[in-house]
Formats: sequence, structure tokens, C-alpha cells
Amino acid sequence: METLAAAAPARSFFPSFLLLACGTLVAALLGAAHWLGLFYQLVHKVDKASIQHGGENVAAVLRAHGVRFLFTLVGGHISPLLVACEKIGIRVVDTRHEVTAVFAADAVARLTGTVGVAAVTAGPGLTNTVTAVKNAQIAQSPVLLLGGAASTLLQNRGALQAIDQMSLFRPLCKFCASVRRVRDIVPTLRLAMAAAQSGTPGPVFVELPIDVLYPYFMVQKEMVPTKPPKGLMGRVVSWYLENHLANLFAGAWEPQPEGPLPLDIPQASPQQVQRCMEILSRAKRPLIVLGSQALLPPTPADRLRAAVETLGIPCFLGGMARGLLGRNHPLHIRQNRSAALKKADVVLLAGAVCDFRLSYGRVLSRSSKIIIVNRNRKEMLLNSDMFWKPQEAVQGDVGSFVVKLVEGLKGQTWASDWAEELREADRQKEQAFREKALTPVAQHLNPVRVLQLVEETLPDNSILVVDGGDFVGTAAHLVQSRGPLRWLDPGAFGTLGVGAGFALGAKLCRPDAEVWCLFGDGAFGYSLIEFDTFIRHKIPVIALIGNDAGWTQISREQVPCLGSNVACGLAYTDYHKAAMGLGAQGLLLSREKEDQVVEVLRDAQQQCRDGHPVVVNILIGRTDFRDGSIAV
Repeated sequence: METLAAAAPARSFFPSFLLLACGTLVAALLGAAHWLGLFYQLVHKVDKASIQHGGENVAAVLRAHGVRFLFTLVGGHISPLLVACEKIGIRVVDTRHEVTAVFAADAVARLTGTVGVAAVTAGPGLTNTVTAVKNAQIAQSPVLLLGGAASTLLQNRGALQAIDQMSLFRPLCKFCASVRRVRDIVPTLRLAMAAAQSGTPGPVFVELPIDVLYPYFMVQKEMVPTKPPKGLMGRVVSWYLENHLANLFAGAWEPQPEGPLPLDIPQASPQQVQRCMEILSRAKRPLIVLGSQALLPPTPADRLRAAVETLGIPCFLGGMARGLLGRNHPLHIRQNRSAALKKADVVLLAGAVCDFRLSYGRVLSRSSKIIIVNRNRKEMLLNSDMFWKPQEAVQGDVGSFVVKLVEGLKGQTWASDWAEELREADRQKEQAFREKALTPVAQHLNPVRVLQLVEETLPDNSILVVDGGDFVGTAAHLVQSRGPLRWLDPGAFGTLGVGAGFALGAKLCRPDAEVWCLFGDGAFGYSLIEFDTFIRHKIPVIALIGNDAGWTQISREQVPCLGSNVACGLAYTDYHKAAMGLGAQGLLLSREKEDQVVEVLRDAQQQCRDGHPVVVNILIGRTDFRDGSIAV
């Protein structure tokens, strides 16, 4: 009896085990079939006769998102998408270095409020963009980088220019994706475009392997053996390759939505706006610091300007907010920012950040009430645990917040003596600048005087691109942006080499504007070769080089601190002649033409209006204007 009782569970165990094993096997087979795309292929067929290619899908999405320009340096991995974009009317602009292509896309993003797009080839093509992508991340520019890649089958197998590109760009981009099938191109790009503009804007990266971009017949030729395979293993491999090819192209040309997805833009709550209104309404010496985020969509620049004027509070403008109020506006305070911030009783940091530019928050008075508005919470609270504390920290869109604030404070006025006190400090500082402009220098031209004459010459429709250290730092005090979205600098990353790319993007976006680039002679070395790009694509811009034969911003501190000028010296190079060798017009300004500075600048303007890119090589001397400025 005991034996029979023990045998009964054993007999019931084996069918259960067999059932479990069969179920596991079936599940595994179904999973493998799904992974191999067999189920999808039952419903979505492969059009083997089609000559369409994935590049056309890329172009269609870009067009549906209003993309007008694609910046690139050509490579075989990405040729189909370049050809497709050209075919449907997207202007393809090729540069001489991949970093310039991304800088140009960055400029388009900043000036238009849309996504700027660059496409580069695999491997070294992508690694050449890293600095520009990081700059876009820190500047919060919505840039889409399309990168070629080795075919899906050959990745991690030693293919030409094949590296782990995803790991390289994940720390730099808000969104990274590698497309594995042609049908995934459209939805992936739509997600990337939305991610670039939502929340805190920033760069996104989409990897496009070569076999999702080329047409079926070309990929088949490279992937599937032409001779019948021999042996069982050969037939298995051949089947796997044919199935992989089928899965790449299954459903590739079926209609899909291509247009923009909804954006997620954070907004301040009505309660937060109300509390900030109450703080400002009690202020006696209020002050606003507007940063680049204030100019982001959806609030148009002219509406933001009207709101700031209605509010009537003195303000400092930085980054892309430079020029918001035009030239010489009574509310725009340009000098002595640190002193003004110490005196203010309420400070509104609208898109401004307490990083090195505000001395990590140390320039703010501990007795001041601080309101800070930013889309990015981490950035908003930077250093608030050490040097400053916000009264109100509002995570939301800056422009929309300012507009709502003004709507609630209509009729509110502040004593005029506060603004007049700040304007008087401005006038005193500018008088000191005029005196420095008259101070003789040991050789060549006084850069302060040159930049004052540039300020007098700039037309109202100009866009300023600045790329350099000492010369550009001087210009930031002396040369005013003529309007909103008419000033381009690298941003908080302090990147040298942005000039040519920014100028390229700016002139394409605003063909009727005069684009003036202010270069240091060190920085100009990065951009010189792109005058070939300007010539080939008929992009007339004006480049002014402050040539003092050195990395002066560094030597200004290195020499007195460490007693050596090592690695800081350059030559008074004939940059204008080098540009002429590339087909541009070149002009020289030296002490011999000290009384002809304006005349030479007018000549450069005329040549630019005639369709020529122009380089003005300005030989300048050294002054103490920038003594004490930071270089690290």
C-alpha cells in the first residue's frame, strides 16, 4: 500500500513536468519568432522591387517639422539622406569640419526657435562633433544630430569606423536612439524632435546604420550571398541573413504620421505667480536679470519685450536675451551688475543661473528677496545650498512667467530714482571707457577705440556673432545688440571656434541681415577654413579679427602670476591674405590707417552687400581694459 501511495505522486509529476517543459519550449519559440520579426512579416510584406530608401523617410520627417537647412560633412554612411533632403527642397550645406555643421545647426535653433539639424558620418565624423554637442547641451539649444553607423549586422565586429557611438552621446544628449529597422525611422525621429524642444531644450542624437538608409536591392547585394549555400550551417546562416534583411524592410513604406508631436513645456502655477507678484509689489529697488531661456518659444520676443517695458523694472540682459530692448533703452542697465545686485531689495533671476557668471550666487545680497525662474530644477537651485537662498523658486517657462507676472502687476510703478541711480553708474562707467579709448597703446590700434567705432557703424539689421577671449570680452562691454535674437555667443561653456558655424546658420536664417563676426585672433584659427564654405555656398558675412598676436586673456594672468608667456604667443598673421586665398575679400587695418577705421568698415559692408564674405584683419595693441577678468 505504501509503495502504491508513493507511486501515485510520481505518476502525476511526469505529465505536469512534460506540460511545463512543452509550455516553456513553445514560449521560447514564440519569443524567438517575435525577436526574429516573423510575426510582423506575416502582416507587413517587403517590397523587394522598390527603389525607395530610408533616407527618404528621414527627409520626409524633417520637412514635416519645418526644417529648411541640413548641415553636414559628407560621408558614404549618410549619402542617401543628403540626396533625399536635397530632392525635396531642404537646403544641404556642407562644411569643412563636422563641428562647424553642428554649430550652424545650433545657431538655427537659437534664432528660429525650431530644431537645428546636422548629419555626419560614422566614427570620426561623429567624434568630431562632441565639443559642439556639449556646447549645445550647456547652452540648452534644441539640436538634432543624425549620425551614420556600420550596418546592423556588422556592429561590434570590427567594421570600418564602427565604435560604440551610443555610449559616447548618452551623457551629452537628452535623447539617444539607434534605428534598427527602416519602419522605425519616422517614429524615432518624431520622438527625438519633441524631446529636443520639451522641458529644458537640448541636443538629441539618432544613429542611422547604413543598412536602414540604402535601398533594398543594394543592401541585399551586400548582405545575402549570391551563391547557394552548402551544408546545413550554410543554409541556416543564409536563412538568418535573408530573414534579417526582410525584417529590416518589412513595412518600410507604409504610411505613418510624420508631423510634430506635442511638446511638454513646464509652466508656473497660478499660486507661484501670485506669490511672486506680492513680493515684487512691495519692492523699492527691484532688478531683473534675463537669461537665454527667456527667449525660448512659445513666447515671441516682441511680446516679452512689451511685458518687460510694461513692468518698468531695470534689467540686465545676458546670452540670447541681449538686445531684447534694442539699443540704449532706459530700462537696460549694461554696467556695474555686481554693485546693482548688492543694492537691490528684490531680484528676479529670469533664466539666469547662479554659476560663475554670478559668482556662484555670492553677488546676491543676503538681505535681498530672490525670485528665480527656470525650466531646469537642478540649474535653478545651483549653489543655493551655499551662497544664496531663493524666496521663490519657480520651475517653468521663463517667458510665459514674465508675461503672467506683468498681467497681474499692471499699474504697479516703482520710484524712478532707483533706475536713475543705475543709469548714472552706467554713464560714469561709459565715460571711463571713452577715456580708455583715447589712451595711446604701444603699437598698432587701441582695441577700445576700434570697438567704439564698430558700435557706431553697425546697422540696425545686424546680427553679432562673437568668438574669442580678450577682444570679445572687451566688445561685450562696448558693442550693443541691435535687437532681440541678434547676438550669438557660445554660452556658459566658453567654447572657442563657434564663429564660422554660428555665422553660417545666422546668415541662412536671416538673409537680409548683416552678419558681423567679432573674432579674437586665436579663435579665428578654428574658423578660417570655413571661408571656403562661405564662398561655395554664397554666404556673405563680415569677420573682424582683433589681432594682438596672442592668447591675451590667458597671458594677462599667466605672466604676472607665473612669470612666463609660454604657449601664449602668436604672430601678427596676415589672416586677410589667407582668407583671400580661399576666395574671400581681405582688408587690413593698422596704425597707418588709424583715421580710416570707419572708412574700411564701410568698405567691408559694401563688399558684403555685393555678395562677398570679407575678413578685416585689425592689428591691435594691449590695454588694461580687461585686467582682473576671469580666464578659469
